[in-house]
Amino acid sequence: MTSSKPYIVRAFYDWICDNDLTPYIAVDVNVYGVLVPMVFVNDGQIILNVAPGAVGSISLEGESIEFTARFSGKLEHLTVPYGAISAIYAKENGAGTSLAIEHPVEEDELSLSPVSAVDNSSDDEPDPTPPSKPRGRASLKVVK
Repeated sequence: MTSSKPYIVRAFYDWICDNDLTPYIAVDVNVYGVLVPMVFVNDGQIILNVAPGAVGSISLEGESIEFTARFSGKLEHLTVPYGAISAIYAKENGAGTSLAIEHPVEEDELSLSPVSAVDNSSDDEPDPTPPSKPRGRASLKVVK
């Protein structure tokens, strides 16, 4: 099954906004895929105001939250995978929830198989690969 975290974060985001409060998210920047201005990171974490009025063009769809925001007057594009969100809460009263950090598993890690070394130092056995035939010049043939 897919992670329930995106659904939980979106539900709390809507609930906080529907109650005219300011949604904040706590983000672990050590999770793969997090793109935030590192100047504002403290102890591997950044707290972001994700209220509709504070950010531009926010997207809560897919595997991450993407939005633009200004930091010290400079417009930045941020990407926060849902797995990196450790909490979502209302600034005004702290209502919200904490969440477990989820580090993504790379697809390559799942499909790798163990490799063993082969000793080819023995000259007693013939080489199982046939010798390659020398090839002539490459050419093209026009077909009509």
